[in-house]
Amino acid sequence: MFAYIEGRLSGRSGDSVILETGGVGFRIHTSTQALARFGQEGGTVRAYTYLCVREDSLTLYGFPTQEELTTFEMLLTVSGVGPKVACGVLSAIPPGPFALAVVTGDVKALTRAPGIGKKGAERIILELKDRLRDRRFREEETAAGFPAGGDGAGGDRFDEACSALLVLGYSSGDAMQAVRAVFDPDAPLEELVRKALKRLAR
Repeated sequence: MFAYIEGRLSGRSGDSVILETGGVGFRIHTSTQALARFGQEGGTVRAYTYLCVREDSLTLYGFPTQEELTTFEMLLTVSGVGPKVACGVLSAIPPGPFALAVVTGDVKALTRAPGIGKKGAERIILELKDRLRDRRFREEETAAGFPAGGDGAGGDRFDEACSALLVLGYSSGDAMQAVRAVFDPDAPLEELVRKALKRLAR
């Protein structure tokens, strides 16, 4: 219903911010990390939003970046994960490290989030990695001169970096283009994803 809401930040309260626009104040629930990044009260800010519709309530959730919203929405597709738990995950883990945790199967990183135990972390990894199974980079990589995954650490790292961007909701074409532009076979995976995200945010 709302792609984003832009307005004056008129206040913070617990786990939410209030954006005033057109004489209406919207209460937008968010993560603890995002609360601080919405800026100073009185300033104009934008929140990328998700409207949660329940039988007895309408609740807005929102974040300063599209990546956070995409990660939030992705988490909601996992069985047993609701908006509050998804916000808890984003309070503990930013989108980039979250995507890396999913791609690399890092259960320990996900259990840092409140409400996420070992089984919950394993379920998040399983269900979100399953979404990547139908994605194919091999033919495009080979045509572009990149090693196919499995042909050494460089090719595997290229695949994993692209897959991390897919977890964040980017298309395979955008993911490949961004990773290709920053690719270094000796660079750590986290650095590749960070640089690719920075490029995509331009």
